[in-house]
Order: sequence, then structure tokens, then C-alpha cells
Amino acid sequence: MAETVADVFAPAKLGPITLRNRLIKSATFEGRTPKALVSDDLVEFHRRTAAGGVGMTTVAYCAVAPEGRTERRQIWMRAEAVPGLRRLADAVHAEGAAVSAQIGHAGPVANPASNRLPALAPTRRLNPMSMTMTRAATRSDIERIVRAHADAALIAAESGFDAVEIHMGHNYLTSAFLSPRLNRRTDEYGGSLANRARMAREVARAVREAVGDRIAILAKLNMDDGVRGGLVVEESLQVAAWLEEDGGLDAIELTEGSSLLNPMYLFKGDVPLKEFAGVFPQPQRLGVRLLGRRLLRSYPYRDAYLLDDARRFRAALRMPLVLLGGITDRRTMDLAMREGFQFAAMGRALLMEPDLPTRIRGDGATASRCVHCNKCMPTIYTGTRCVLTDP
Repeated sequence: MAETVADVFAPAKLGPITLRNRLIKSATFEGRTPKALVSDDLVEFHRRTAAGGVGMTTVAYCAVAPEGRTERRQIWMRAEAVPGLRRLADAVHAEGAAVSAQIGHAGPVANPASNRLPALAPTRRLNPMSMTMTRAATRSDIERIVRAHADAALIAAESGFDAVEIHMGHNYLTSAFLSPRLNRRTDEYGGSLANRARMAREVARAVREAVGDRIAILAKLNMDDGVRGGLVVEESLQVAAWLEEDGGLDAIELTEGSSLLNPMYLFKGDVPLKEFAGVFPQPQRLGVRLLGRRLLRSYPYRDAYLLDDARRFRAALRMPLVLLGGITDRRTMDLAMREGFQFAAMGRALLMEPDLPTRIRGDGATASRCVHCNKCMPTIYTGTRCVLTDP
């Protein structure tokens, strides 16, 4: 008997919660927290996404410590943030959707000049984004940051959030520990894959111990860093198997790329080099124009572009998985379900059309108008948006 394929628009269990459908708004930094706290603009951003029909929207990015922000205007999880987080959760719930907080530590991706705090990394190295040296995380730093993830998850739960997503991708700190290129440590957190995965496993376990089954716990995990000498699929498969075995997670969202060394490996599509240069003052603007192609490499877009690697994880794991990357229409949503993924995540298409899920549900022939120009990416500094619909 053929196995029944899940309906992407039917309710679905995610750990202790039930979502109204299997579509998740992926974490894309909103650029709407000028005081490192929830703003009216951020509430409206996620309310609009929730009203558009997703099962859950993800707030990005909620740092677990002040130095863990990519820059100082990002939310970091503390008591002062709770009233705004509650207001945001209430607004999303009023539209019938669930809400998740992406929690993590930016590590070497952090901007130390903006944060006025040193950026941490597994080992000391030059940060090409700030042209400063990172500081190697001490054992005390690691213990503090593991605890901070647990505390951040508790804050999310106490603020009425339904889930947290632990950021283990894009060479943020936990991802950097997984990378043999970025992690040259000689202690129990470096060297072998088991050692490099130690922090990721400790974080997931600490979060589970802190919140139990009060909320769902996801992780965003790199399948492939997309850089020479970085984490590759074969190693990531083992890390995912360990995370599954540990029982700390309810689902894994599969991602790729390095915000530090190769950001376009995740996004695919056009490279908006002129627009990126335009957000910086001189002389950085000239530097981006002259050297930007080395960092912002071009990768062609195709629908469901992470599926080939993600299939290997689906074949190896029993736990729920979220397929990300080029999910823009009913065909790719149904493809994710047929391939055995429990959820599908959408990003850029929802920036252009927050109501796309509702329209697709009403008419399966509805096509996204997103052209993958990626000109939304440089707008993270002024409020992330689609420049074609909101110039």
C-alpha cells in the first residue's frame, strides 16, 4: 500500500505544539529593532506574515548574549525584552499562527565595533567582515554561552512563544565550532568531529533541560558550509544523528552556507553587489565594489535547491525535518511532502508577498512573484523588505 503523503495545509504536530499547517516562515533578520528590543514595526512585520497564512513565523535573530549579536541593534534575550516579546507573540496568536524565536550566538560573524565587545570564535582568527581579530572562546565562555541558550529559551517560553530555533548554521558560533576550518582547538572542543560537535550537543541538551516540553525546540543546522575546509555533508549527517540520539530537538531545519565566508551559497540567485556597496560609507563602499565578488559568489537559482543534500538527511534520520530553499509554490510544497519532510520553510517569497500561503491554498496554480534578485538582502540595515514592492 502506498504511503499517504501529508497535506501541507493540514494541521501538524511539532513536538508539544500543533501548527495549523506545515509552512514555516524561516528566520530572516528583520532590521526592525533599533533599540535591541521588539518594536511596533517588528510586531507588524510578524503579524502580517501570520495573517498571510503560515503555520509558524520565526523571529530572527535573538542573541543569547550582548556580544552574540551581529550588530548592536539586534534583540538580545533579557528581562527587558519580555514585554515586547509578549506583545509580538499575542499579535501572531491573534492571527492563528504560532511564533518561534531563533536563538543563538553570532560568534565570529558578530561585529565587535558595533557591539563594542570582542567577537568570539573557536580559535583566534581574522574576521574578514570587520578586519579585526576574534578572541578564542575560553572554557568559561563556552559554559556561559551554553547556559545563556537555556536562559534565552526560558525567556521565550515565558513570553508566550511556542518554539525556539537554535542557530547551528552559517558559521555562527556553534556552527563555527563544527567547522574544521574555523575550529583549530586542541582541547575537548576541537580536533575530532565528536569534539567539534560537543558544543552543539551541550546547547541542545541545556535548552531541553530548561524548557522540557513547554515549547517546541528546533535547530537550524548546516549541511554544508560551502567553503573549502569547512563542514561537509558527510560530517553533518553524523552530527544530526547525534542530535537525534540525544533527544533534545523536535525538528531540524536544514540549511547551508557561511555568513562569514560564503553567504550566497545559501541564497542562490542574483548578487546585488551595487546595492550592497550603496549601504556602506566610503571607503568601505569602494572596497565592496572592488572585492565583493570574492565574498559574494554567484550561484544559479532553482526551485527546491537544497533538496539534493537534504534527501540524504531524510534517508538517515527518523526525526522531523524542515526543507528550506526555493519553496515558493504549491508544486515545491507538495514535493517536500512527497520526499518525506514534515515541514517546509519559506523566506524571500514571503518578504514580497506575506499572503502567498493563503493565496496558494485558495488556488494551487498561484505563482510567487519573487525573481530571486536578492536586493532584499542589503535592506537588513534599514528594515528588511522586498524593494520591488516596497522601494
